[in-house]
Amino acid sequence: MLPFEYQKTKINPQITKKEKFNIVKFSAPYNPEISESKTVVIFEYLSSLPKANLIFLHGIGNGHIPYLMWFAEKFKEYSFNTYFLVLPYHLFRAPNDWKGGEPFYSASPKKCTIRFHQAVIDVRRTIDYIETQSNLPVYIMGFSFGGMISTLSMAIDKRIKKGVLAFTGGNWRWINWYSPYTETVRKEYKTISNELGCHSEEYCIKLRGNPEKVISGFKTISDIFKHPVGCYHYDPMVFAKFVNQKVLMFTGIFDKIINKKSSDSLFKMLPNAKRIYIPSGHKSSYFFKRFIVRKSVRFFNS
Repeated sequence: MLPFEYQKTKINPQITKKEKFNIVKFSAPYNPEISESKTVVIFEYLSSLPKANLIFLHGIGNGHIPYLMWFAEKFKEYSFNTYFLVLPYHLFRAPNDWKGGEPFYSASPKKCTIRFHQAVIDVRRTIDYIETQSNLPVYIMGFSFGGMISTLSMAIDKRIKKGVLAFTGGNWRWINWYSPYTETVRKEYKTISNELGCHSEEYCIKLRGNPEKVISGFKTISDIFKHPVGCYHYDPMVFAKFVNQKVLMFTGIFDKIINKKSSDSLFKMLPNAKRIYIPSGHKSSYFFKRFIVRKSVRFFNS
């Protein structure tokens, strides 16, 4: 069984109604590393006159979640049922003293493959839940790390018809060795290495070879997991090749967290994508939130 596959069983959701949204909970079909992540949590924003369903994915860290929920409220106003999925190891799905998403910061490809695809499974189970409520088309939108999971999900599950990828990228070389967010990963490489013996950027380059050439050899998604270098097994750049849906991508011109080389690596591999540049960094992209919503709505409606 490939890491994103799961046993599709009946969903028995627990739904708590709030003033602006519902909180939907159901069991995850995998065994996470902590008990808190055994339950999938979705903030469900239902439109009175919906024309589509949108799954929204946040970035790593609990601090991003409150302000990104603004997007869910806004998309609801534009007639999209919006399902704000709390990713594994975040918020209610993690211990109270966690900052959110800690297990995703790992130098181990084996561990990351499992954890990243647990998030993909959560997206797929969210679609399963949506299908019990609606037959409208399903779209996806992800910011930063959420954009990475969105890319993997679109490649794997064709029930997703369109996607927006915001301030995200691929090619782990540019993320693990250059992003200020991944300093802990670099320390892990240098102190304890990983199962592939990777301890430096130079070793990473040698081990991975030419990524575009390697990716060209993958004819099916299952081929990815036959490759001995495990960091290919969860790299959005790799899965982008298999995203044939229409994609709109936002890139921050001054983004240092997901730098231009990482963003370019992802965009170049997407066969059916358009890109909009935003004059912002990673976090300052929030100042362009209304512009991002308008462009995304126009894209979804086209």
